[in-house]
Amino acid sequence: MNDALENLLQNPRVWRGSQRQSHPSAAFTASPTGYARLDDHLPGGGWPRNALTEILLEHYGTGELKLLMPALARLSNADDGSFEEAGWIAWIAPPFQPYPPALLQWGINLQHMLMVHPRQDVEALWAAEQALSSGNCAAVLVWSDELDNRASRRLQLAAEKGQGLCFAFRPLEAAAISSAAALRLALSAGEHGTDVRILKSRGGRPVTVSGVIHHDYAV
Repeated sequence: MNDALENLLQNPRVWRGSQRQSHPSAAFTASPTGYARLDDHLPGGGWPRNALTEILLEHYGTGELKLLMPALARLSNADDGSFEEAGWIAWIAPPFQPYPPALLQWGINLQHMLMVHPRQDVEALWAAEQALSSGNCAAVLVWSDELDNRASRRLQLAAEKGQGLCFAFRPLEAAAISSAAALRLALSAGEHGTDVRILKSRGGRPVTVSGVIHHDYAV
């Protein structure tokens, strides 16, 4: 194999078809979601690190925050000996006021929570980009109706620069719009809880995982 091709194949952005999910390359280093059945279907076994994940919803309250709670609890607390370190969890323009007792019940470190309420929707994307690029945020959650393909690319690049996780919440109709997100999920209410449909994942394939989240806790 010539040197040029070997160098290309060593790039973490390149995925080989022979790579298995159980032995992810650096391109698919992931942060466990806390839901084993979902992790089984995600390349790397969890949320893609240093990347944008989009969560598409019919309406708020489908279980989107419960889906993130295990990972956010881990990321907001002290280093547990893994490759992850505790950092700020930034909430950008949330459409509701999170309930602190419920966050504590999930194990969230409230001292590492940062709430940002921009005056205009377009400012939410700017704030999210700045928070990601800073390198001080372990995760950034953003709600914005202004998120389009161009904005998704900026968030993806910012997540790579700051080495954090970005979660953007969008309406279900956005599935028809292209996005630079590494992972796109659609949530819906199912018979046994929240169903998660994987629309796009780097190195993975579309699939629906039923009843991932049971509605036991409020957030």
